Amino acid sequence: MFKVLVIAYYYPPLGLSGVQRTLKFVKYMKDYNWEPVVLTTGNIAYFAHDYSLLKESNDAGVRVVRSGGRGPNSLLSKFGTMKIPPELIRKLINRVSQAIYIPDNKISWAKAAYKTAEKLLSEEKFNAIFVTGPPFSAFVLGSRLKKDFNIPLFLDYRDLWFGSYFSFYMTPFHKLIQKRNEYLSLKSADRIFVTNRKIKENILNYFPFLTFEDIVILPHGYDAEDFEKLKPIPKHNDKMIITYSGIFVEYNSPKYFIRAFKKLSIERPDVAQNIELHFVGFLRKENKKLIKKLKLESFVKDHGYMNHGDSIIKIKSSDILWIMVGRKKNIDAILPGKLYEYFGSLKPIIACVPEGAAKIAAKEYGACFITEPDDIDQIKNTILEVYESYKKNQLPQPDENYVAKYRRDFLTEQLTKQMQFMVKDDLI
Repeated sequence: MFKVLVIAYYYPPLGLSGVQRTLKFVKYMKDYNWEPVVLTTGNIAYFAHDYSLLKESNDAGVRVVRSGGRGPNSLLSKFGTMKIPPELIRKLINRVSQAIYIPDNKISWAKAAYKTAEKLLSEEKFNAIFVTGPPFSAFVLGSRLKKDFNIPLFLDYRDLWFGSYFSFYMTPFHKLIQKRNEYLSLKSADRIFVTNRKIKENILNYFPFLTFEDIVILPHGYDAEDFEKLKPIPKHNDKMIITYSGIFVEYNSPKYFIRAFKKLSIERPDVAQNIELHFVGFLRKENKKLIKKLKLESFVKDHGYMNHGDSIIKIKSSDILWIMVGRKKNIDAILPGKLYEYFGSLKPIIACVPEGAAKIAAKEYGACFITEPDDIDQIKNTILEVYESYKKNQLPQPDENYVAKYRRDFLTEQLTKQMQFMVKDDLI
């Protein structure tokens, strides 16, 4: 077997979508002749922990090495799973953090992780280093390891770095140093992976020394095993269930959808009374207040944060799934991993998205009702259209051959082929 050191700050028992891509890659790597060793963080405070995903990693026989640090999350580790703050406070904390820490507040962890990685690479034979970001301090770590050990380096972008929809540059210096850090990381990489074409276009535009072949699109996906082994909950009525699974943060908000449903409940109460809105994940305090203000509590079921398996069951038990991406700079490059998990369910989707990667993917799926993210009347009319199709048993079905392309095991095969190609070139 080939052997790869996988560096990922976000890894189980941490929850939320940031861990999914890495976990599913390493779960299937051994099927394609690659042995992964995951270098990740130790015990930290976080908004969500999912020990079922840690069990999945252990059951797959993945070796995990943990490294500490003195970043904010590590210093707060005694608090365990923390409540997510209101969005305004979270954004303020995030902006202050970006002003203080470069490239991000995980830099302390990256420095500690370097010592752990140095020991591993000195004592064992590795054929490659695979680093996923954010946080992008991990890319800086990977670049340093490439320089010191001359092992092929693969960088995996789950989101943009420079010019990200999450980025805040307090001064021109912050902007300049972030771009230079990314430039140096990319210069050291043997291959770059991105989740969609828009990210690839942005990186090529920002860093013209790269060629089209240097960057490979390796999209998010779904684990077919999750959907095969987990069964939906039987329905006890014929109400149409619309489900959102995930978190509302920075680039998305349920307020337009909620207000659209409120208008529907006024104009067509006969339809609204036959619809349930389910939220799996973090609905957030401010959104609950809006629901209460609009007197929609009887239509809404807030399930809170659930482990991955239970969230899949809720998705499979729904009639319609809903996703939302708002308007921000470079938002056309965002493509939530949750969308591909929706694809795995083969359920119809209401996608409230602007122009960009998410809209392109939704169209290709073939079973999406697409609206602008903030057009309340359009969203209301779409909910009504979906309901009428539901009652007639005429909801659209996706192309299953298209969906199968995004199986996690197939995507892992593509990843390992890319790594093996570069490693063999390195051995010649």
